[in-house]
Amino acid sequence: MKAFLRGSVALLLCTLLILPLYFRTALAVEEEESPSSGSSALNLNAVSAVLMEYETGKILYEQNADEKLPPASITKIMTLLLVMEAVDQGKIGLDDMVTTSDTAASMGGSQIYLEAGEQMCVRDMIKSVVIASANDAAAALAEHLCGSIEAFVKKMNERAAELGMQNTNFENTNGLDDTTVNHYTSARDVAIMSRALISHPLILEYSSIWMDTVRNGAFGLTNTNRLIRFYPGATGLKTGSTAKAGFCISATAMRNGMHLITVVMGSPTRDIRNEEAKKLLDYGFANYALYHADPTDMGEARVTGGIQDSCRILAKDFSALVDKGDLAHITTQVAIPPTLAAPIGEGDKVGTVSYYVGEEKIGECDIVASETIAKISWTEIFLRILRTCFTNRT
Repeated sequence: MKAFLRGSVALLLCTLLILPLYFRTALAVEEEESPSSGSSALNLNAVSAVLMEYETGKILYEQNADEKLPPASITKIMTLLLVMEAVDQGKIGLDDMVTTSDTAASMGGSQIYLEAGEQMCVRDMIKSVVIASANDAAAALAEHLCGSIEAFVKKMNERAAELGMQNTNFENTNGLDDTTVNHYTSARDVAIMSRALISHPLILEYSSIWMDTVRNGAFGLTNTNRLIRFYPGATGLKTGSTAKAGFCISATAMRNGMHLITVVMGSPTRDIRNEEAKKLLDYGFANYALYHADPTDMGEARVTGGIQDSCRILAKDFSALVDKGDLAHITTQVAIPPTLAAPIGEGDKVGTVSYYVGEEKIGECDIVASETIAKISWTEIFLRILRTCFTNRT
């Protein structure tokens, strides 16, 4: 009997010693099999990638997003951004004529075969860069805006820093990298500058064109981005490829009011690059939705101490990215003081609207005054008392 008990105790002790090792091993296997980040979930055949939602700038998926890589022709996203900002600022006009220099005409690679001395309007040159990835047109626009390519590249790097592109340095306007030494960017940075570029509607107008012409119809342009023709909702944006960079793309697409930006860098072939971009876009549209509330008239709020007793108020617009299944379950809470104290300026914040999915707050927007309410003066108070007295006597 004693021997049996001793054997039972020994077995129990062994079991207690082995169990922690078993659970530790099982947990390690479970953690190894579970994807620890988005990079392993889609098994992308690319060095790096990013998926961003345009309205909020939120990153939905990333794979080596900050790795510094040669970008090939998606460099031209920054070139186009500087040109469009110059147009908006009135520094150049879309109908201004650009004269092609010897330098611009000698760019090689993707081009519209500009000749030295040839003139073309800014509008057609932008179109040529967007649709056909024309290196010569990109160089001509840079020289037209800044006087030299070197001066333009300096502005490219300054603008990249302003946008918070931390892993970027440009050496030219087009991404040709046979002679570059320090020309690089990252998938995250490409998404950042792509988001800035597509805020200009003219770019999306051009980047969604499959085929067009310049030189009064004499020269045809075909979009280098095949997703424009073959992916539903595609809106742009820019492709690129060199021996150093592999095949790259910044692709944009919109469905149900949600605009996505996906960047793929370092794919081995054009077709694989395009498939990976479609895979990322499909993932975004399948799993996320953009909730948007337009500016809303909130009626009137009571005012004390003002020349008016009430003030019209407005809830500003609000956008938030949510899981697709949560879109129909968003609730709001409105917070406005019982009374507002004058003076009140138009646009002053007077309250908030908070948005929730269940108990989780996903954001808030301001409620603002739609009009100005001045503080009532003692003279106005006295005049009102007098008017009241005379009215009552009558």
